[in-house]
Amino acid sequence: MPVYPLTFSIGPLEITGFGIMVMTSFLVGGWVVQQQLAEKGLNEQFAWDVVVAAVIGGILGAKLWYWALQGGWDALFSRGGLVWYGGLIGGILSVWVVSRMKRVPLRYTLHLVAPGCAVGYALGRVGCFLVQDDYGIPTGLPWAMKFPEGLPPTTAQNLAAWGVEIPAGTSPFEVLAVHPTQLYEVALMLFAFWILWRLRNRPHAAGWLFGVYMMLYSVERFVVEFIRAKDDRVLLDNTFTIAQAASVAILLAGAAMAWYYREPDDFDPAKLDTLKPVAPERA
Repeated sequence: MPVYPLTFSIGPLEITGFGIMVMTSFLVGGWVVQQQLAEKGLNEQFAWDVVVAAVIGGILGAKLWYWALQGGWDALFSRGGLVWYGGLIGGILSVWVVSRMKRVPLRYTLHLVAPGCAVGYALGRVGCFLVQDDYGIPTGLPWAMKFPEGLPPTTAQNLAAWGVEIPAGTSPFEVLAVHPTQLYEVALMLFAFWILWRLRNRPHAAGWLFGVYMMLYSVERFVVEFIRAKDDRVLLDNTFTIAQAASVAILLAGAAMAWYYREPDDFDPAKLDTLKPVAPERA
Protein backbone atom coordinates (compact mmCIF):
# COMPACT_ATOMS: atom_id res chain seq x y z
CA MET A 1 0.00 0.00 0.00
CA PRO A 2 1.63 3.28 -1.08
CA VAL A 3 1.56 6.08 1.52
CA TYR A 4 2.57 9.68 0.87
CA PRO A 5 3.81 12.43 3.23
CA LEU A 6 1.39 14.89 4.75
CA THR A 7 2.50 18.35 3.63
CA PHE A 8 0.70 21.54 2.69
CA SER A 9 1.52 25.20 2.34
CA ILE A 10 0.14 28.35 3.87
CA GLY A 11 1.56 31.08 1.68
CA PRO A 12 5.36 30.64 1.65
CA LEU A 13 5.25 28.45 4.78
CA GLU A 14 5.41 24.67 4.29
CA ILE A 15 3.61 22.68 6.99
CA THR A 16 4.48 19.01 7.49
CA GLY A 17 2.74 16.30 9.44
CA PHE A 18 5.97 15.82 11.37
CA GLY A 19 6.01 19.44 12.55
CA ILE A 20 2.35 19.27 13.55
CA MET A 21 2.86 16.10 15.57
CA VAL A 22 6.02 17.34 17.29
CA MET A 23 4.10 20.40 18.46
CA THR A 24 1.17 18.19 19.49
CA SER A 25 3.46 15.85 21.42
CA PHE A 26 4.81 18.67 23.59
CA LEU A 27 1.33 20.11 24.19
CA VAL A 28 -0.17 16.76 25.15
CA GLY A 29 2.84 15.91 27.30
CA GLY A 30 2.47 19.24 29.09
CA TRP A 31 -1.24 18.62 29.61
CA VAL A 32 -0.46 15.23 31.18
CA VAL A 33 1.95 16.89 33.62
CA GLN A 34 -0.62 19.58 34.34
CA GLN A 35 -3.25 16.96 35.19
CA GLN A 36 -0.94 15.35 37.73
CA LEU A 37 -0.27 18.70 39.39
CA ALA A 38 -4.01 19.43 39.43
CA GLU A 39 -4.68 16.06 41.09
CA LYS A 40 -2.39 17.07 43.94
CA GLY A 41 -3.67 20.64 44.18
CA LEU A 42 -0.31 22.07 43.08
CA ASN A 43 0.59 25.01 40.84
CA GLU A 44 -0.17 23.89 37.29
CA GLN A 45 1.99 26.60 35.70
CA PHE A 46 5.05 24.51 36.50
CA ALA A 47 3.97 22.05 33.79
CA TRP A 48 4.37 24.67 31.09
CA ASP A 49 7.69 25.92 32.48
CA VAL A 50 8.92 22.35 32.02
CA VAL A 51 7.43 22.07 28.52
CA VAL A 52 9.18 25.22 27.29
CA ALA A 53 12.49 23.90 28.62
CA ALA A 54 11.88 20.47 27.10
CA VAL A 55 11.07 21.97 23.68
CA ILE A 56 14.26 24.00 23.56
CA GLY A 57 16.59 21.41 25.06
CA GLY A 58 14.94 18.41 23.42
CA ILE A 59 15.02 19.73 19.86
CA LEU A 60 18.54 21.11 20.26
CA GLY A 61 19.82 17.85 21.74
CA ALA A 62 18.09 15.74 19.07
CA LYS A 63 19.58 17.82 16.27
CA LEU A 64 23.08 17.83 17.77
CA TRP A 65 23.01 14.04 18.15
CA TYR A 66 21.89 13.71 14.52
CA TRP A 67 24.69 16.05 13.43
CA ALA A 68 27.22 13.99 15.40
CA LEU A 69 26.07 10.83 13.61
CA GLN A 70 25.76 12.29 10.11
CA GLY A 71 28.42 15.01 10.02
CA GLY A 72 28.10 18.19 8.00
CA TRP A 73 26.41 21.37 9.20
CA ASP A 74 23.55 20.88 6.74
CA ALA A 75 22.34 18.04 9.01
CA LEU A 76 21.31 20.67 11.58
CA PHE A 77 18.91 22.25 9.12
CA SER A 78 17.49 19.18 7.37
CA ARG A 79 13.75 18.44 7.34
CA GLY A 80 14.26 15.25 9.30
CA GLY A 81 16.98 14.27 11.72
CA LEU A 82 15.63 14.41 15.26
CA VAL A 83 17.26 11.59 17.24
CA TRP A 84 15.34 10.65 20.39
CA TYR A 85 18.41 9.82 22.49
CA GLY A 86 19.84 13.29 21.90
CA GLY A 87 16.44 14.77 22.60
CA LEU A 88 16.19 12.84 25.87
CA ILE A 89 19.59 14.05 27.04
CA GLY A 90 18.99 17.64 25.92
CA GLY A 91 15.52 17.63 27.44
CA ILE A 92 16.73 16.32 30.80
CA LEU A 93 19.52 18.90 30.95
CA SER A 94 17.19 21.80 30.16
CA VAL A 95 14.55 20.53 32.57
CA TRP A 96 17.27 20.22 35.22
CA VAL A 97 18.10 23.91 34.71
CA VAL A 98 14.45 24.91 35.10
CA SER A 99 14.07 22.67 38.16
CA ARG A 100 17.03 24.35 39.81
CA MET A 101 15.69 27.80 38.95
CA LYS A 102 12.30 26.88 40.41
CA ARG A 103 13.87 25.03 43.35
CA VAL A 104 12.05 21.80 42.57
CA PRO A 105 14.07 18.59 43.00
CA LEU A 106 14.90 17.12 39.60
CA ARG A 107 13.74 13.69 40.68
CA TYR A 108 10.24 15.03 41.31
CA THR A 109 10.15 16.86 37.99
CA LEU A 110 11.20 13.67 36.20
CA HIS A 111 8.58 11.71 38.14
CA LEU A 112 5.92 14.12 36.86
CA VAL A 113 7.04 14.03 33.23
CA ALA A 114 7.39 10.24 32.90
CA PRO A 115 3.86 9.54 31.54
CA GLY A 116 4.05 12.66 29.36
CA CYS A 117 7.33 11.47 27.85
CA ALA A 118 5.71 8.18 26.83
CA VAL A 119 2.65 9.71 25.17
CA GLY A 120 4.76 12.49 23.65
CA TYR A 121 7.11 9.95 22.10
CA ALA A 122 4.16 8.02 20.66
CA LEU A 123 2.77 11.18 19.05
CA GLY A 124 6.21 12.08 17.73
CA ARG A 125 6.38 8.71 16.00
CA VAL A 126 3.06 9.52 14.32
CA GLY A 127 4.94 12.50 12.90
CA CYS A 128 7.70 10.20 11.65
CA PHE A 129 5.05 8.12 9.90
CA LEU A 130 3.49 11.20 8.31
CA VAL A 131 6.87 12.30 6.93
CA GLN A 132 7.84 8.69 6.10
CA ASP A 133 11.03 8.52 8.10
CA ASP A 134 12.35 5.74 10.38
CA TYR A 135 10.58 2.88 8.62
CA GLY A 136 11.49 -0.80 8.68
CA ILE A 137 12.92 -3.47 6.45
CA PRO A 138 10.99 -5.04 3.56
CA THR A 139 8.22 -7.47 4.48
CA GLY A 140 5.33 -9.30 2.87
CA LEU A 141 2.94 -8.81 5.79
CA PRO A 142 -0.56 -7.56 4.89
CA TRP A 143 0.00 -4.19 6.61
CA ALA A 144 3.34 -3.49 4.89
CA MET A 145 3.55 -0.02 3.34
CA LYS A 146 5.42 1.60 0.48
CA PHE A 147 6.86 5.10 0.92
CA PRO A 148 7.62 6.39 -2.61
CA GLU A 149 8.34 9.88 -1.25
CA GLY A 150 9.85 8.89 2.08
CA LEU A 151 13.04 10.14 3.72
CA PRO A 152 14.42 8.54 1.62
CA PRO A 153 11.95 6.62 -0.59
CA THR A 154 11.79 2.87 0.09
CA THR A 155 13.44 1.89 -3.16
CA ALA A 156 15.57 -1.22 -3.41
CA GLN A 157 18.58 1.00 -4.09
CA ASN A 158 18.13 3.10 -0.96
CA LEU A 159 17.47 0.11 1.28
CA ALA A 160 20.49 -1.77 -0.11
CA ALA A 161 22.67 1.25 0.72
CA TRP A 162 21.74 0.68 4.39
CA GLY A 163 22.82 -2.94 4.22
CA VAL A 164 19.31 -4.39 3.83
CA GLU A 165 19.26 -7.64 1.87
CA ILE A 166 17.32 -7.23 -1.39
CA PRO A 167 16.19 -10.21 -3.51
CA ALA A 168 18.36 -10.78 -6.57
CA GLY A 169 16.93 -9.36 -9.75
CA THR A 170 15.01 -6.57 -8.03
CA SER A 171 15.13 -3.29 -9.93
CA PRO A 172 17.07 -0.69 -7.92
CA PHE A 173 14.25 1.79 -8.55
CA GLU A 174 11.43 -0.48 -7.38
CA VAL A 175 9.56 0.86 -4.35
CA LEU A 176 9.37 -1.93 -1.77
CA ALA A 177 6.80 -2.51 0.97
CA VAL A 178 8.34 -2.26 4.45
CA HIS A 179 7.43 -2.60 8.11
CA PRO A 180 5.72 0.60 9.36
CA THR A 181 7.90 0.54 12.46
CA GLN A 182 6.79 4.05 13.33
CA LEU A 183 3.28 2.69 14.00
CA TYR A 184 4.65 -0.25 15.98
CA GLU A 185 6.35 2.26 18.26
CA VAL A 186 3.18 4.34 18.53
CA ALA A 187 1.26 1.31 19.79
CA LEU A 188 3.99 0.16 22.18
CA MET A 189 4.55 3.59 23.72
CA LEU A 190 0.82 4.21 24.15
CA PHE A 191 0.78 0.94 26.08
CA ALA A 192 3.74 2.19 28.11
CA PHE A 193 1.83 5.42 28.82
CA TRP A 194 -1.14 3.38 30.06
CA ILE A 195 1.16 1.48 32.44
CA LEU A 196 2.83 4.65 33.73
CA TRP A 197 -0.47 6.43 34.22
CA ARG A 198 -1.78 3.58 36.34
CA LEU A 199 1.43 3.53 38.39
CA ARG A 200 1.73 7.28 38.91
CA ASN A 201 0.37 7.30 42.49
CA ARG A 202 1.98 4.09 43.70
CA PRO A 203 3.76 4.48 47.07
CA HIS A 204 7.33 4.95 45.91
CA ALA A 205 9.74 7.84 46.30
CA ALA A 206 9.63 10.62 43.70
CA GLY A 207 11.83 9.63 40.78
CA TRP A 208 10.80 5.97 40.71
CA LEU A 209 8.31 6.46 37.88
CA PHE A 210 10.89 7.97 35.54
CA GLY A 211 13.10 4.95 36.10
CA VAL A 212 10.20 2.73 35.04
CA TYR A 213 9.67 4.90 31.94
CA MET A 214 13.34 4.53 30.98
CA MET A 215 13.08 0.76 31.24
CA LEU A 216 9.88 0.55 29.20
CA TYR A 217 11.23 2.81 26.48
CA SER A 218 14.59 1.09 26.24
CA VAL A 219 13.04 -2.37 25.86
CA GLU A 220 10.63 -1.12 23.18
CA ARG A 221 13.39 0.55 21.18
CA PHE A 222 15.82 -2.36 21.53
CA VAL A 223 13.25 -4.77 20.05
CA VAL A 224 12.06 -2.51 17.21
CA GLU A 225 15.65 -1.87 16.11
CA PHE A 226 15.89 -5.43 14.79
CA ILE A 227 13.47 -4.60 11.95
CA ARG A 228 14.31 -0.94 11.32
CA ALA A 229 15.87 -0.18 7.96
CA LYS A 230 18.44 2.41 9.06
CA ASP A 231 21.13 -0.08 9.78
CA ASP A 232 24.07 1.14 11.85
CA ARG A 233 25.07 -2.21 13.33
CA VAL A 234 28.55 -1.79 14.75
CA LEU A 235 28.65 -3.83 17.95
CA LEU A 236 29.58 -7.48 18.55
CA ASP A 237 30.36 -8.36 14.96
CA ASN A 238 27.66 -6.03 13.59
CA THR A 239 24.90 -7.71 15.59
CA PHE A 240 23.56 -4.67 17.43
CA THR A 241 22.99 -1.04 16.48
CA ILE A 242 24.15 2.14 18.16
CA ALA A 243 20.54 2.72 19.25
CA GLN A 244 20.46 -0.72 20.89
CA ALA A 245 23.66 0.05 22.78
CA ALA A 246 22.08 3.29 23.99
CA SER A 247 18.95 1.32 24.93
CA VAL A 248 20.95 -1.02 27.13
CA ALA A 249 22.58 1.94 28.88
CA ILE A 250 19.17 3.59 29.42
CA LEU A 251 17.72 0.31 30.70
CA LEU A 252 20.47 -0.05 33.29
CA ALA A 253 20.15 3.59 34.36
CA GLY A 254 16.38 3.27 34.62
CA ALA A 255 16.62 0.05 36.64
CA ALA A 256 19.10 1.69 39.02
CA MET A 257 16.84 4.74 39.40
CA ALA A 258 13.73 2.64 40.04
CA TRP A 259 15.62 0.54 42.60
CA TYR A 260 17.08 3.56 44.38
CA TYR A 261 13.69 5.27 44.73
CA ARG A 262 11.66 2.11 45.36
CA GLU A 263 10.81 2.92 48.99
CA PRO A 264 8.44 5.78 49.93
CA ASP A 265 10.01 8.77 51.65
CA ASP A 266 8.75 11.88 53.42
CA PHE A 267 9.13 14.22 50.41
CA ASP A 268 6.08 16.50 50.15
CA PRO A 269 5.85 18.63 46.97
CA ALA A 270 3.15 20.80 48.58
CA LYS A 271 5.86 22.29 50.82
CA LEU A 272 7.76 23.70 47.83
CA ASP A 273 7.04 27.39 47.31
CA THR A 274 7.10 27.05 43.51
CA LEU A 275 4.41 24.35 43.54
CA LYS A 276 2.04 26.02 45.96
CA PRO A 277 -1.20 26.98 44.18
CA VAL A 278 -1.41 30.60 43.09
CA ALA A 279 -4.22 32.39 44.89
CA PRO A 280 -6.78 33.96 42.50
CA GLU A 281 -6.59 37.73 42.20
CA ARG A 282 -9.40 39.66 43.82
CA ALA A 283 -11.55 41.77 41.53
